[in-house]
Amino acid sequence: MSFPDLTLAKWEQTRNTIHMYARVVGLVRQQIAPKQKHWWHGSLRAAAVGLTTTPMRAEGKTIELTFNYFTHELRLRSSTGEEDFISLVGQTLKEFSDELVEILSDMGVTVKIKKKFATNEDIRPYDDSAVEAYWDALSQIDQLLKVFRASLREETSPVQLWPHHFDLAMVWFSGRKVPGQDINNPDYADEQMNFGFATGDEYVKEPYFYITAYPMQDELYGCALPEPAYWINEGLTAAILPYAALTTSDDPDGLLLEFWQAAHEAGSALMR
Repeated sequence: MSFPDLTLAKWEQTRNTIHMYARVVGLVRQQIAPKQKHWWHGSLRAAAVGLTTTPMRAEGKTIELTFNYFTHELRLRSSTGEEDFISLVGQTLKEFSDELVEILSDMGVTVKIKKKFATNEDIRPYDDSAVEAYWDALSQIDQLLKVFRASLREETSPVQLWPHHFDLAMVWFSGRKVPGQDINNPDYADEQMNFGFATGDEYVKEPYFYITAYPMQDELYGCALPEPAYWINEGLTAAILPYAALTTSDDPDGLLLEFWQAAHEAGSALMR
């Protein structure tokens, strides 16, 4: 596989636009999908052409919302044959939210969009080519995370995109409970490691892969990683591999899998 250039300065405003659209659609899934532990009912998943809510049951029918990052639209379908779409043209969040609520209402499904999205009228840049490059990268990363996930015997989460932070991630659970935590609260009781990809934030200014652990153990922080991966402990305690390293590597798939595997081996040895 080859990975496109995702230098954040070249597409940050577009990234912010599709991030906000994803947050609105994530809110729809969170309202309709059955509740799951660790808030898995609020995430989006990768489809062939973009991100999807996956099929959800609502008002006696099954509906699905899918971002198509090639035709640049949000496609809405129901099990009763209804179909509509919203073109992604950089419309304001208010315009996007209003059209989404109206289409769902026509399908007999009522949802509420948070005021900060439903009333936001800021202009939102949208660069088609930047979105396509992002999806090229994300679809490959999704598949590699699934390859890595398949190698793990213990419980794992789905590979999923979190609309709030706009990161694609998968969680591995050791099977142990964290001492002192309420075992009925899985968000805090389950010992785990998180493997993910983010497009850049206040912790790391460019796209990056990360590995975190809960709880973080002193013996894990600083364990050996393949170059050019490194550890940080400023605001975020994590192993980091810059995404840019994949664009110049002779074996990007191997590098990424080695990064995940090295940290997992060290972490799982401490969590058993």
